[in-house]
Amino acid sequence: MKSHENTWSGTVVKKSRALLDGSNLYRRLELRLDDGTVITVRVDRGLWKELNVGDRLVKRAGEDPRRG
Repeated sequence: MKSHENTWSGTVVKKSRALLDGSNLYRRLELRLDDGTVITVRVDRGLWKELNVGDRLVKRAGEDPRRG
């Protein structure tokens, strides 16, 4: 989900990080949205460190995801 215009909210199901291209560390969260859909989103280091499995995450149109 790359679009900055999407709006969603959900619960963190899984946290992961990987060197997918060999030089950049990507931090990803697997979320179960309120409608039951599961998505994967990339987040910055600060937010990734702040969240745990079971925490809520909210994304509003035009904003970055934040703890909710």
